[in-house]
Amino acid sequence: MRNKKIQRIVIVGGGTAGWLTAAKLAKRFNCRYSQSVQVTLIESPDIPTIGVGEGTWPTMRKTLMELGVSESLFMAKCSATFKQGTRFNDWLHEPNEKKRHHYYHMFSSTVDPADFNLAPYWCKHFVESVSDTPLTYADMVTAQAAVCREGLAPKLITHREYDGVLNYAYHLDAGKFAELLQSHATEVLGVVHIRSNVTQVALNDVGDIRHVKLNDEQRIEGDFFIDCSGFRCLLLGEAMGIEFMDMSNQLLTDRAIAIQVPYEDETQNIACQTNSTAQTAGWIWDIGLYNRRGTGHVYSSHHLSDDLAEEQLRSYIGDVSAELSAKMIKMRIGYREKFWHKNCVAIGMSAAFIEPLEASAIFLIEAAGNMLCELIPETNEQLKSAETIFNHSMLQRWLKTRDFIKMHYLLSRRSSDFWRDNQSPETVSDSLQAKLERWRYEPMSKYEFDSVFEPFPQESYQYVFYGMLNEYTDFGTHYFEQQKARSIVLRTQTAQKELSIQLMNHRDLLTKVYHYGFQKI
Repeated sequence: MRNKKIQRIVIVGGGTAGWLTAAKLAKRFNCRYSQSVQVTLIESPDIPTIGVGEGTWPTMRKTLMELGVSESLFMAKCSATFKQGTRFNDWLHEPNEKKRHHYYHMFSSTVDPADFNLAPYWCKHFVESVSDTPLTYADMVTAQAAVCREGLAPKLITHREYDGVLNYAYHLDAGKFAELLQSHATEVLGVVHIRSNVTQVALNDVGDIRHVKLNDEQRIEGDFFIDCSGFRCLLLGEAMGIEFMDMSNQLLTDRAIAIQVPYEDETQNIACQTNSTAQTAGWIWDIGLYNRRGTGHVYSSHHLSDDLAEEQLRSYIGDVSAELSAKMIKMRIGYREKFWHKNCVAIGMSAAFIEPLEASAIFLIEAAGNMLCELIPETNEQLKSAETIFNHSMLQRWLKTRDFIKMHYLLSRRSSDFWRDNQSPETVSDSLQAKLERWRYEPMSKYEFDSVFEPFPQESYQYVFYGMLNEYTDFGTHYFEQQKARSIVLRTQTAQKELSIQLMNHRDLLTKVYHYGFQKI
């Protein structure tokens, strides 16, 4: 039927992707108080969520606030902690007893490089005239790296919910987060929840999904369907035949082994950044939650056996790892040829998956959900135009995420087969090669990041590029506002000293938040 109203939205799959999308749509259509649109989520009782994606971006603060979730409640329910960025250990070269390298990718800068770019001044060692000691790029442009080194939180107990001195995101327990979203979506926002397995997907004559059949023979009909079924991609892939575009020839990691590590004691401070430590054929994540650490080894099975990968992770953790169980995850790196096809859209791992190096997975779920809420039409007659816009935008986001993650590997000087293979020209996109070639001779320009929907802005690229750079370039004519640059660097150094006094120990603040909460908005 043409010009049929879209009133029944059916989501297949739960987890973070399913419940976050359901909550956004239910909020958008005011499902609790209006009968015009119904959002139904079908969740299998037999398939557990992968549950290791514990990092978010600062966008999550806006998402939770818009959904009406209390920050204090969210943190307590999800064992959540504050994330202020990522520390990359040993990514430039193999460590030795005399020399180890690290750098930070932070969420805050004293000045946005799109407004005033400090990179040329750092490259010319300008900071030596301002500081008694050499400064890393991160320490030149932000006070946040120093805050992380000191183990301090980005806000105070007196701040309102979702406000802070510094920009921040969260580390969270993904399983508990899905439970919180489920409770909020069903009890507060009006989402209908069905626990059952989908056994059949029925298409109509023109290829739209007509209904799904459950294992009790019940039919759930819908006008629009959302595939959050994970790597299986039950609707868009299996039923509608949209092909998977493999990217394993560019991003070489295809496995992860995860181990949850208890703290030695309840007074141990909690890292307020993700720690990412390079290994012979991948890297190890280390994330501090309130009640435990989440660790995992992301690696290439073509360069390292599963047993040796687990051995490296246990060696990183230490003796306590002997008592802990490990979970193996096989990753399929790539994306669907289309994310939206006819009356179905895929969100989360059913749409695409790129390794978790920069914790982009939940952000891309947020981005897809936001765009779907904006674009989903009132009738099926406008589905095609919305599909075109959505597919173009999401493809650009995924490809730019691929390039940003690949850059971490490409700038490394580690020498094992895995790292050398990552630097083979055939594994690098033309777009990334062109960027890096230009940046060897010219500073990054804000005009290279001209979309408001860039997943990684100029600021992020500079943290990584100059964090790993050990060859300095004199950018000549770009070095012409020395007094302004000096003023910004001095302001950053002053902020470091002030925040060191003002901010609380991370664990101490979390304990207060869990007991008393922040001020309500």
